[in-house]
Amino acid sequence: MTDYLHDLQFGSFLTPSAGNPDDAVALAVLSEQVGLDLVTFQDHPYQPGFLDTWTLLSYVAARTSTVRLSPNVANVPLRPPAVLARSAASLDLLSGGRVELALGAGAFWDAIVAMGVPRLSPGESVVALEEAIEVVRQTWDADARGGVRVDGVHHQVLGAKRGPAPSHDIGLWVGALKPRMLRLIGRSADGWLPSLFYLQPGDLARGNAVIDEAATEAGRDPGQVRRLLNVAGTFSTTARAQLDGPPAHWAAELAQLTLTEGVSTFILASDDPRQLRVFAEEVAPEVRELVGASRAGAVSTPRPAAAVPLTRTALAVRATPAPAPRGEASVLDEAARPVGPTPDPDRRYTPHEQATGQHLVDIHDHLRAELDQLHDLIEQVATGMLGAAAARSHIHAMTLRQNKWVLGGYCESYCRVVTTHHTLEDEGIFPHLRRRDPRLGPVVDQLRVEHEQIHEVLEEVDRALVAFVSVEDGMEDLRRAVDLLSDTLLSHLSYEEQVLVEPIARLGLG
Repeated sequence: MTDYLHDLQFGSFLTPSAGNPDDAVALAVLSEQVGLDLVTFQDHPYQPGFLDTWTLLSYVAARTSTVRLSPNVANVPLRPPAVLARSAASLDLLSGGRVELALGAGAFWDAIVAMGVPRLSPGESVVALEEAIEVVRQTWDADARGGVRVDGVHHQVLGAKRGPAPSHDIGLWVGALKPRMLRLIGRSADGWLPSLFYLQPGDLARGNAVIDEAATEAGRDPGQVRRLLNVAGTFSTTARAQLDGPPAHWAAELAQLTLTEGVSTFILASDDPRQLRVFAEEVAPEVRELVGASRAGAVSTPRPAAAVPLTRTALAVRATPAPAPRGEASVLDEAARPVGPTPDPDRRYTPHEQATGQHLVDIHDHLRAELDQLHDLIEQVATGMLGAAAARSHIHAMTLRQNKWVLGGYCESYCRVVTTHHTLEDEGIFPHLRRRDPRLGPVVDQLRVEHEQIHEVLEEVDRALVAFVSVEDGMEDLRRAVDLLSDTLLSHLSYEEQVLVEPIARLGLG
């Protein structure tokens, strides 16, 4: 455990929603007004519900004057590194040196492949990212002789002209969790950017150790690598759990993370203006004061109020029952579903564990709401209020989101915490649960089978829409396809909650 003595920084992690583009810009402007140091946006180029991150960053740069800007994190598989390097350097020159560059190796590979990029394995992704970092660094080294030359396995740049150089030394930060990526950070990057809501106890210390060892082996000072952290939580009157309490509670916890784990940049994942203001005006100054006093030897490491024992109660989260079927057909064999391990009746759960279990139900509630919208779309087509082509466009966006129906891959469209992209594998949640409790193996296998069945049903809806355009009366077939989707999906969601809510509360999301 160590303090790397970097200056403290505080930022915001905002949703680049295309549905409310002015809101994203307004929150960025607010971040500057309340005194935050950094504004970041997630980068999912395959997500039609999001604005393009680089376009948004450029627009925000023109609307602000002091706050620094970064993707969180840039999707390198969909952004050629030589072009990405010039984009970042150009915006840095235009903004007066206010750009940083956080990079990710790619997580949601079904969606990435759908954009025309070859699929990479986890190991290949590490190699590709390391090659990309070399391309970026050479491109920025405008005074070096010769062109950019990286003859890599995944990136080949064979003599491209260098430049432009950015107006300041842009930090290259990497979002990562796995050991191979952490070693890459130690060798090649300027910062490590994980998300607190994906970490288990001890992960920061273990990650720091891997980075430090790799940096030392590469002849670098481990202190060159800034440790950043995406955080999220709740401001409340009483300290109840990690980052759930009054501003002083937050400040004590974040200061402890600085002094014992080396974190020096905290980025709040929130689109709530009130939260951003409290974070900037109340939490950040107190963290700086606590850390400054400790570094000066005036006080010992602060202890957060949540160190007191937390109240544990029986699990209150309940699965949502599936409604009565709309149709007669079904693709699911509900009788063959395994039930999973029986929960310990004497176990009690902290408020944080309760919230983690509730997280799955919250995600599913978004999906249920989307199904209601889908039925509404079909009725609009039936009554002539909406053309079939327009309806297909709406539903196609839904289909694209479903093609990886595992929790880790699907939630990119709905849940901000789960979509905070970094380096989770497409199927990160299920392997974690299976590894922590092997009894869940049959349940996970069944859910994966149902994910594929749901994808096939979604494709049938799309085919029914295509047919509806070309035949005189295809509404009956279209309604039948949508009813089958509803019956299949709602049954699946209910089953998934029945078998996973308790394990997720007990084992976490991985």
